[in-house]
Amino acid sequence: MTDHNKRVDEATGTNLVGHEWDGIEELDTPLPRWWVYIFAATVVFAAGYVVAYPSFPDVAGGTGWSSRGQLDEALQAQTAARAPVVTAIAATPIEQLTANPGLMRSAIEGGRAAFKVNCVQCHGSGAAGSKGYPNLNDDDWLWGGDIASIYTTLQHGIRSPGVDDSRFSQMPAFADILSKGQISALVSHVRTISGQGKPSAAGAQLFAVNCASCHGPDGKGMREQGAPNLTDGIWLYGGDRASLTQTIAKARYGVMPHWAGRLDDATVKMLAAYVHSLGGGEANPAPVTASATTGEAPTG
Repeated sequence: MTDHNKRVDEATGTNLVGHEWDGIEELDTPLPRWWVYIFAATVVFAAGYVVAYPSFPDVAGGTGWSSRGQLDEALQAQTAARAPVVTAIAATPIEQLTANPGLMRSAIEGGRAAFKVNCVQCHGSGAAGSKGYPNLNDDDWLWGGDIASIYTTLQHGIRSPGVDDSRFSQMPAFADILSKGQISALVSHVRTISGQGKPSAAGAQLFAVNCASCHGPDGKGMREQGAPNLTDGIWLYGGDRASLTQTIAKARYGVMPHWAGRLDDATVKMLAAYVHSLGGGEANPAPVTASATTGEAPTG
C-alpha cells in the first residue's frame, strides 16, 4: 500500500520524515550498511561477554574469572609474602622487639597500616588526637609509654566493658561532694600548679584532701592509678577554667576498646610498635634485680 502523504526530496530521491524547522526538512536516510554490521557485531560480542565473564554479583562466568577472585589471589600472595615477618613478630616477646631493628621497622610499617584502619577514627590520621582523644605523638602517658605498656593498653583497652584486665580509673564527680565555691578553688589550684593562675591556699588544701591520693601531692600524676600529670600543660579535655570546672564537677569517663581478640596478636604488637615510634615512646624499664629489691650489692 502506497503512502500518498509521503514526500520525497527531489535532489536526493530520499523520503522526508516530515520534520521541518525554519524551512529545513529532515531526510529519512537509511543507516550505512557497514554501521549496521558493526552494531550487530557489538551485540553479539556483548552477549558472548556476558556468558564468558560475570555480569552479576556472585555469578561466575564461563571462564571462571572474577575480579573478586583476582583480588583474593593477590591478597593471598601478599599474605604469603608477609607470613615469615608476621610469624617472627608474633613469636618475639614485646619487650624484645625494639632490640631487633629490622623486625622493629617491619612492625612499625605494619602498625602504620593497621592504625589507618582501626585507630584514626579517634586519634586522627596523624595520631595528634583531639579533645577527649589522646595525642600519641607527645611524651605524656597515663599508663606508661614503653612498648610493653602500650601493648598492654592496646590489648585490654581502657574501661573497655566486659574486659576484666582493662585499664581502669575512676575520678569522682565532685559536684556531689564539694560546693561550687570549693570546686572553683580547686580549679584555681590546678591552674596554679600548671602555671596558669595565682596560688589558692584553700584550693591547695582541698587538693591535698581530695586529689593527692591519685594525682600525687605535687599533682604530677600516678601511672598506677592512670591519673594524669596536672603540671605539664598537656590536657585531654582542656585546661581553661570552664573545662577544668566541668572535669572536676562531672568527671570524665573515656573508653578505649580492647583489641585482643579483635586483631591477631602480631597486629596488636605492630600497632604498639608504631605508636611507640611516633615520638613519645619511652625506653623499656630496667629489670628489677635481687640487689635492687633487697638493697644488697650485686655479686660477681
